[in-house]
Amino acid sequence: MQFWFDVTCPFAWQTSRWIKEVEKVRDITVEWIPMSLSVLNDGRDLDPGYMSAMEAAWGPARVFTRVALEEPGAVDGLYTAMGTIIHAGKESGKKGFGAYDGVIEQALKDAGLSSIYATAANSEQVDEKLREFHDAAMESVGDDVGTPVLKLGDTAFFGPVITRVPEGEEAGELFDAAVRLAQFPYFFELKRSRTENPQV
Repeated sequence: MQFWFDVTCPFAWQTSRWIKEVEKVRDITVEWIPMSLSVLNDGRDLDPGYMSAMEAAWGPARVFTRVALEEPGAVDGLYTAMGTIIHAGKESGKKGFGAYDGVIEQALKDAGLSSIYATAANSEQVDEKLREFHDAAMESVGDDVGTPVLKLGDTAFFGPVITRVPEGEEAGELFDAAVRLAQFPYFFELKRSRTENPQV
């Protein structure tokens, strides 16, 4: 399966932690691929506060892109390292270009990766490839969605959007249900109003 993510997104983070639980109870292979809320919202007329958050999100997405290009097997560990700092460590919601530079530096160290990757954060050197990764997610799932995007077999979905992380067999059962729904080519969407934020 393929999992596209933006590390700054709390919903993608919760879904990714669920997939990490699924890995313990189901025989799955996950390809972790960066996408970008900054790319998704590029050129849109946004609230200034959200626009500033999108400026900040470029840095991590660029770093993940360079790692994905040079050491794709390291993306998983870096996502865990950086996501833990951002979400569990309450370093989310940063604003402005370069706002995640310290987080990036620490996460690369925690993941055992070279600090040279951090140079991508405030440069456009990998933006074309980042857009390619992002576009692949959009081509798989369609328009009007965000992150994460999961591709299960031949079918991709936005989400699932979860606020808590199931563990053990419960994680496996939720995965089984998602896989089963993906097997119906005429199934597209289930949705209800969300009543709580991610419980990190």
